[in-house]
Amino acid sequence: MGAPEPSLEDATAALAELVAVMRRLREPDADVRWARERTYPEIAVRTIEEAYEVADAAERHDVLALRDELGDLALHVVFYSAIATDAGQFTLADVLSGSVDKMRRRHAHAFGDAPRGAGWEIIKARERVGKSADPSILADLPRSLPALLRADKLGRRAASVGFDWPDAAGARAKVDEELAEVDAAEGRDERLEEVGDLLLAVANLARHLEVEPEAALRAANAKFERRFRAMEAAAGESFAALSLDDKEALWAEAKRA
Repeated sequence: MGAPEPSLEDATAALAELVAVMRRLREPDADVRWARERTYPEIAVRTIEEAYEVADAAERHDVLALRDELGDLALHVVFYSAIATDAGQFTLADVLSGSVDKMRRRHAHAFGDAPRGAGWEIIKARERVGKSADPSILADLPRSLPALLRADKLGRRAASVGFDWPDAAGARAKVDEELAEVDAAEGRDERLEEVGDLLLAVANLARHLEVEPEAALRAANAKFERRFRAMEAAAGESFAALSLDDKEALWAEAKRA
């Protein structure tokens, strides 16, 4: 039998306590300079680190680490909101209410407010109207996103206005086309460009296959690391000196395991 689900009151009380802790840390007599002096950009660097730590714990299915890392991420939400509140910009309540409104708007059918209609990207496009001077469907995609994740999002945005292959076969053919161009490339700059085009094509193929490319690559990285470490452990200190054939044999053994 699983643990009892915490009540909304428990969560509300815990959030209120976290807000109170941050408020206290930001008071001058608390003598916690980082809590008083850090700016949005300074916190943002740490927020990205925390998000990756959440992702790492989730991928490892380490629920205790995940709980801890989510707490750190929640602290960042409270931290940003505390700075904004003191500056008269917005409050934590504004942040949470905005999220509630957004989810209800984007999934109106789930709350009985509307029949199933436009897709997620179309709804988000409507929301962007008036928010930015950039009229492009590609507006507001952060350049700080991991490149593969951004490639996936670019493809989804383009597809939402009909610029896409009708099925996975077209996306697969594009991968073959880009591979041929990689083979034909001459010089470092041309190879750099063509390999980039290939990766973008692979991201689009993944989307058509309903696979998240960033998650797929992270899983592949983890699998490679696990197998490579097994090879190193099997060979011991002599691993680097082994022939390629011997290393291939160890790799095959690691794959079987």
